[in-house]
Amino acid sequence: MQFKKITAILALTVLCLATVSSFAQTAPTTLTPQEREDALKQFATTRDNFLKSIAGLSQKQWTFKPAPDRWSVAEVAEHITVAESAIFGVVQKQVMSSPAAPDKRDQVKGKDELILEKVPDRTHKVQAPEILRPTGRWATEAELTRTFEDSRAATMDYIRTTNDDLRDHFFDHPVLGTLDGYQWLLLISAHSARHTAQIEEVKADPNFPKS
Repeated sequence: MQFKKITAILALTVLCLATVSSFAQTAPTTLTPQEREDALKQFATTRDNFLKSIAGLSQKQWTFKPAPDRWSVAEVAEHITVAESAIFGVVQKQVMSSPAAPDKRDQVKGKDELILEKVPDRTHKVQAPEILRPTGRWATEAELTRTFEDSRAATMDYIRTTNDDLRDHFFDHPVLGTLDGYQWLLLISAHSARHTAQIEEVKADPNFPKS
């Protein structure tokens, strides 16, 4: 009788271990602490650089256009702000609603670095899609800044707390190809860095108002 009891306990233990092992293999893969830290640093740096680039400008400086076909600081800042929520919306509504496809991981290897290095590079110009073009959505710089800060804070809070398996969900970018959810988030930060550089180009124009 004692032998049968021990055998039953051993069998139950093996079953429990097998269940735990199976769960570990199929459980969603959340971001690592290092991935969260790296992303949050990127977001903090690009947030601060953008806000610094538009701080203290006069109305003339805010609306100055280097040429009829080039954007003003106000227009670039609007583009950045609109893109903040638009790209985050892609993550929530497109990327994470797609089926998990861990077999696609090989397709996006190395794209973290590609996004952070190449997207801010303004050597190659790209036309913004119509939905992200400036239309004067905010009446004042203060309103735009407040909207940007709220959007950026929401995205950073998501990065800090989410348990979504961002590395196993994918969605295609028209230029960069297939990206996972984490890479779409990095794109938000890299995009703002790209256009903060554009703001500095406008400010460096020889005709930019002195005050």
